[in-house]
Amino acid sequence: MANAPNLDAVLPGIASIRASVLLSVVAQLDRQTGKTDMLLAGHGLMRSQLEDPYGLIPMARYIAVFEDAAVHTGDPVFGARLGSTFRPGDIGPIGMLFALSATIRAALTRMARHVALVQGATGIGVVEADDRVTWSYRLEDPRLWPRRQDAEYSLAATCQLVRGCFSAGWNPVEVHFEHGAPMDAGDLRRLFRCPLLFGQSANRIVVARADAERVYRSEDRDLIAILERHVADIREKERCAPGLAEQVRALIGIYLGHKPITLTSVAGELGLSVRTLQRRLAGEGLCLRDLVRAQRQAIAAHQSVAGPGASKARLAEALGYADSTVFWRARKSWSRPAP
Repeated sequence: MANAPNLDAVLPGIASIRASVLLSVVAQLDRQTGKTDMLLAGHGLMRSQLEDPYGLIPMARYIAVFEDAAVHTGDPVFGARLGSTFRPGDIGPIGMLFALSATIRAALTRMARHVALVQGATGIGVVEADDRVTWSYRLEDPRLWPRRQDAEYSLAATCQLVRGCFSAGWNPVEVHFEHGAPMDAGDLRRLFRCPLLFGQSANRIVVARADAERVYRSEDRDLIAILERHVADIREKERCAPGLAEQVRALIGIYLGHKPITLTSVAGELGLSVRTLQRRLAGEGLCLRDLVRAQRQAIAAHQSVAGPGASKARLAEALGYADSTVFWRARKSWSRPAP
C-alpha cells in the first residue's frame, strides 16, 4: 500500500519556493563569505525580498543560489551540512506538526501532505513496502539542474528533524540521490550515517518499518487540529489546484524505479477508474506511457550529464527497467519518429 499525500496541495503557476527557505542559506553565507548580496544580485534577488517569510521566489533562482553557495564557500557538501542544523521552527507550522507527531511515519506523512505550502512543483510521497517506509523527494521540473545542494539539504534536514524530534541515535536504512556520485562521498556518509545510493530516479530516505511505526509520544489532538487549520487557511488563500497531468507526473516522479507504474495503480492513487484516467489524459492529448517515457528520458539525459561514467545497470534500475539490455532497447526507440 502506498500514498502520495501532497497531490491535493498548492502548486503555484510558476515553480516557486517560500522566501523563508532561503533564509538559512543566506545566514550561512553571511557567516562564511562577505559576498552574500553580490551572489543574490547575480541571480536577480535582493535581501529585502526575504523579509516576508511567506513571500515567493522563483525555484530556479533558489536552486542556482544554492549551487553557487557551495562554490563560493568551497564546501561541496554545503547543502547537507546546512541541513544537519535544521530545526522544526525553520518551516513554521509544518515543522511543529512534524514535532508533535506520535511516530516517524506520521511525521513524514504530514510533511508530504503540506510541503507545497513552502514550495511548489515538488513531488513528495510516502511509500510503504514490506519492512520499509520510504520518503521520496523530487523537483518536478527537469530543467532545474544541477540541483545537488537542494537534494542533499532537503534529505539532511529531514533526517535531522527525525533525530531532533524522535531519536538522536536514529539512522536511515539507506539514502538515495538522483545526482551522480561525488568524487568523495565520505562527508555525506558521516552526515547521514547510512549507505548512500546515487543516480537514482528520485531522492529518498528509507526507514525501517519498526522505526517508522514506533510510538514516541501521545499526540495533542487539539493542538494538531489548530495547526492543521492554520496551514489550511494559508493554503486556501492562494489555492491553485494542479491539473491531472501534473498529478500523474508527480506520481511518476515519486514511484519511478521504486514500484510498477500502471494505469491501475495510478488511477487508484487518484481515486479514478482506469477508463476515466485514460479518457481525461486523452482529452489533454496525453497517455500514461508517454508521460513515463518523458520522465525516463529527462532523468537519463541528466544522469548522462551529471555522471557520464555511471553504471548502465544502475541507471536502468533507477528508471524502472528490468536490466540494461531492456533500457538500451528502449533508449533506441526514443530516437525513432512517432508513427
